[in-house]
Amino acid sequence: MKKLIFLAVLLPFGSMVLGQDFVDNALLFSRTGPAGSARILGVGGAQVALGGAFSSALSNPAGLGMYNRSEFTITPGLSFQNNSSTYFGAKTTEQKDVFHLPGLSLVLHHETDRESGFLGGSFAVTMSRINHLNRDFRYSADNNQNSMIDYFLLDADGLTPESMLWPDDEPPGANFFTLTALAYNNYLMEDVPAGSTSYRSVLSPLDEEVRTVRQEEINEARGAQTQWSISYGANFDDKVFLGAGLGLISLRFEPRQFFTESNFRFSLDPGYQPLDFFQTDESYDITGSGVNFSLGAVYRPINFLQVGASFVSPTYYSIIDYYTARIDSYWFHFDDPDFPNSFPSQPEVYEEFGEPLISEYRITTPLKFNTGIAFISKYGFITTDVEFVNYGRARYRAVERGDSFTGENDAIKGEYKNVINYKVGAEFRYDLYRLRAGFNYMADPYRVHTDIDRSIKTFTAGAGIRTRSFFADLAAMLSSFDQTRSPYFVDGPDPVAFQTFKTTTLLLTLGFTF
Repeated sequence: MKKLIFLAVLLPFGSMVLGQDFVDNALLFSRTGPAGSARILGVGGAQVALGGAFSSALSNPAGLGMYNRSEFTITPGLSFQNNSSTYFGAKTTEQKDVFHLPGLSLVLHHETDRESGFLGGSFAVTMSRINHLNRDFRYSADNNQNSMIDYFLLDADGLTPESMLWPDDEPPGANFFTLTALAYNNYLMEDVPAGSTSYRSVLSPLDEEVRTVRQEEINEARGAQTQWSISYGANFDDKVFLGAGLGLISLRFEPRQFFTESNFRFSLDPGYQPLDFFQTDESYDITGSGVNFSLGAVYRPINFLQVGASFVSPTYYSIIDYYTARIDSYWFHFDDPDFPNSFPSQPEVYEEFGEPLISEYRITTPLKFNTGIAFISKYGFITTDVEFVNYGRARYRAVERGDSFTGENDAIKGEYKNVINYKVGAEFRYDLYRLRAGFNYMADPYRVHTDIDRSIKTFTAGAGIRTRSFFADLAAMLSSFDQTRSPYFVDGPDPVAFQTFKTTTLLLTLGFTF
């Protein structure tokens, strides 16, 4: 199928606007967060130099070489979301609880003759949820500056009416599969004069009119990126550890969003009330699969010190999108001869796509380079990681000949920058008990600075017990970030919702060694 520019999408990160923004999606699928076992997440996800956990398969497979026994683990989790949005001074909150299974692993350890210097290693098959895409939010307020219909008028300028129609027994117009065309078919705008490519709205009847409208947006999203890793880590003389891994990633993202305008009021003509309300309804089903590989090393020069480095290749995704849309409008005075003939002849009007739009493409997310250091004693450890990633290196490629993502790729390069992310954590040990704490910082990836700090901060804590044949670890993570949401673009100031997303996640890892 040809590349289709969809008209809206819910994106959990970054600035959001009307229009599926491939630029924002590139960041969404590249900016994966801390993942792995409750032990590692309890120390902020810092593990490049640490090893001895199945999470090493994600960041530095050399850490698998530190195993001295085989193990099986399962990690269920529960997330509590509290999201707030402020739109034209009105604050709205949305809460959601999500149960998930973010971790599963099997590690098989083997040993060799210690006289050879190669002491053996571990083969691991692991599953980790590397990106949580479940998120709901809503906002509503009165807007006296503009309407989504103003966006439709701008977008329709230059389009022929015929291109936005789907006549009976004829192929649809070239621009029918857009929200703007659905708005035209809902009588929200008309061509003036008839048949021209210039349009006006019945909601702007007078010059110098100040129009106030109640606006509400509701967004619901489900999905995740999950990585299965097949990895091996080797141990050389308990000094040098080397590892490699293959990652197989599945992606599923299903946002649905509603935008409603109602209670139209006009400063110069309070009695003019042609429209009760209209609502847009858009749904997406975005699925994909990807592959990457990783290489890493850990060096232990002295017993209490370990240093590590790893390389995670770009992830190569193949993605398919299904998009459906509908607009409903409810009219007053539809049968009143004093109102314009451009009004519908019935109170309820709707238009929708007869079938989903399908778009297929490929995206390559940027590589990651990690370094880490760990100080270890019989009482525990302190460890820190530094991650280097350039989000501006994400790239799209078309599937069909003739399609091009040149504009989107140039925009990605111009909008995102190279960043350094930090992780730090510590564990205290006493007998079979463990206490942990950590911090994870993902830097603001945007080149242009605004009043919004778009970094992601995660505070973590954890506890655990460990015996010879069994261990249990509990971790708690509090993550927060800010963003802005603009439901559409117009000439002049765009409407903006200022949003804060907070998520508390509890994880329990149960492990059995053998």
